[in-house]
Amino acid sequence: MKILKRALKVFLIHTHRDRKAVHELYSCLVEDGISPWLDSERLLPGQDWRHEIRRSILMSDIAIVCLSRRFIRHHGYCQEELKIALQKAKLLSDGEVFIIPVRLEECDVPEALLRWHRVDLFSTDGYTKLFRSLRAQVEVDKK
Repeated sequence: MKILKRALKVFLIHTHRDRKAVHELYSCLVEDGISPWLDSERLLPGQDWRHEIRRSILMSDIAIVCLSRRFIRHHGYCQEELKIALQKAKLLSDGEVFIIPVRLEECDVPEALLRWHRVDLFSTDGYTKLFRSLRAQVEVDKK
């Protein structure tokens, strides 16, 4: 992959049950010059994790929602993260990309995310498509 000229801030919304797959995505993004936010990598002992997560979502350029059957069924804090990202997306101009649904496996996409085109990370060219979208956001930002 081609390294980006500006580190795009990307928040990874996920359920901890998908920790391995999400950490692999995190590693690929870091390698390609993107600055992903993942709680297991960024939260420090003693920090108010709810405050830090909310702040990080709001400060991010992009929120990647890592979807799986486990995410859909899970009623943990990942659902709150999704609500925060959806609230931020409502404030943006039409056509501005903030949320990217990424399916880690074959699964349904929550109704709240159906308006955004998804990428299937499990497909052969899934990561390439995701990276192309992220690179396009850096190019839009330059203009």
